[in-house]
Amino acid sequence: MSDAKKKKIEINNLVVKYEDKTALKGISFDVYENEILGVIGPAQSGKTSMLKVINRTIEFIPEAKAEGVVKVDGEDVMKMKNVYELRRKVGMVFPLPVGLPLSIYDNVAFAPRAAGIRNKTDLDELVERCLKQSALWDEVKDRLDSLGTKLSGGQQQRLTIARALSHQPEILCLDEFSIAVDPVTTMRIEDVLKELRSEMTIILVTNLVQQARRLANRTAFIFNGDLIEIDDNDVIFSEKPAQKMTYDYVNGNFG
Repeated sequence: MSDAKKKKIEINNLVVKYEDKTALKGISFDVYENEILGVIGPAQSGKTSMLKVINRTIEFIPEAKAEGVVKVDGEDVMKMKNVYELRRKVGMVFPLPVGLPLSIYDNVAFAPRAAGIRNKTDLDELVERCLKQSALWDEVKDRLDSLGTKLSGGQQQRLTIARALSHQPEILCLDEFSIAVDPVTTMRIEDVLKELRSEMTIILVTNLVQQARRLANRTAFIFNGDLIEIDDNDVIFSEKPAQKMTYDYVNGNFG
């Protein structure tokens, strides 16, 4: 990515601790506007902690403590007074789909209604757009009043993505979105993400190295709380990335 690219997120010396355990040890990097940044590394490397700091859901964990500076559009997220505005800007999709006990329609319309959108025509358009963006519309358009929790696992995960998109976020964070999704649905969601890249910045945390290789513009490798390397994909997945540990990990030699 060119240095002329606009920085959407700036992470500087980010440390995250859970009581006596340090999850992140002072990582620093930028995320550019309209890129997909892949984040890879073994389990318990601190990847999810990083995402939770970006939209301040880390605050829901009483023993967690974050230090350092994380900026979104130049604003320090830790100092933002309106955390709800931040979470609308930064959509989050977690590994396992958690559907609200509502209809498919109301799952997607829930956040817009909470934000004050009441006009049915506006809500109808927004729900349809988000379900189309998440590659779910054609499968559910004739049963929008059905419970979202009755959908298959893959459909529920796409509904979760539609719900995240209903905030009209500028940043979409995905944390192992394909853990509970079959390969065919995974590929459909990947196609969706490629299209969404033109509209928003995407951070893709994944244990699937090849998924990062397929989707990301750049990839960051985090290991045991340390940022080992971040670079364009043609460097990270080459025969000679900057760090031998990166080469070993992406080639399955450890992890």
